[in-house]
Amino acid sequence: MRRRELAQWFWDTFSVSCARTCRLAQFGRASWYRRSRAKDQSALRLRMRDLAHARPRFGYQRIWVLLRREGWPVNRKRIRRLYRLDGLQLRMRMRRRKHIALHRGPAPVPVGPTERWSMDFVHDTLADGRPFRILTVVDNWSRHSPILEAGFRMTGETVGQVLDRVLDTPAVPRSITVDHGTEFQSRALEDWAYRRGVHLDFIRAGKPVENAFIESFNGRLRDECLNVHQFASLAEAQALIEVWRVDYNQRRPHSSLVHLTPNEFVAQRQGQPIVEEVVCSG
Repeated sequence: MRRRELAQWFWDTFSVSCARTCRLAQFGRASWYRRSRAKDQSALRLRMRDLAHARPRFGYQRIWVLLRREGWPVNRKRIRRLYRLDGLQLRMRMRRRKHIALHRGPAPVPVGPTERWSMDFVHDTLADGRPFRILTVVDNWSRHSPILEAGFRMTGETVGQVLDRVLDTPAVPRSITVDHGTEFQSRALEDWAYRRGVHLDFIRAGKPVENAFIESFNGRLRDECLNVHQFASLAEAQALIEVWRVDYNQRRPHSSLVHLTPNEFVAQRQGQPIVEEVVCSG
């Protein structure tokens, strides 16, 4: 930091006198009061910033060439100084995003069953310390959970096979909201979604609130099932989790559904109840 900038920082931060500011920064008071005779570079710096954002992989030399072509009478050393002063050399490499959201802004509110699902993973451990994962799926409209699958190893292909077991009916969701987990970004799940005609709707990285339905469901699962039971084996974990899923759909009232269960909510809105069956692990 240059002495003038340091003196300005003391002045703005601590509101001390000019004499003390200059003494702390070891900066001459005459220089503090002297007005700069340099030309205003604000327009040039603004144009440099525009070019840097439009072409994020261009260094100061390429930007200088573009400015010269536009008619700016500046030399390369000035561009380099302003380039460093504005911190433009700190731009991060822009990576190509292969998986993006289907919409911009808030997600549309579903108006019927199997229109928008959400999917995520929950982690837990067995009594012997071995970790396992649970694939959680929930319907955003009715809060109905079609399946919960526990396993030691989950891949994109496994996720597709699990979903196939509950998508043997014509009622296929239009989209499934997921995060940027490796299983959800895999080519195997992408191929599955293409065959099924389902769109994978990716939330923004670091924004779990955009997948609030599944996050809330995961909290209920952990609080009412995983934290209550100690599982001796994966088979026991799958059985107890499945019992909780059926109870969640059939008997547990949901505050956001006017204290109806997910099945009661669907029956009231559609006039035809869901026949709940235990989905066997395959």
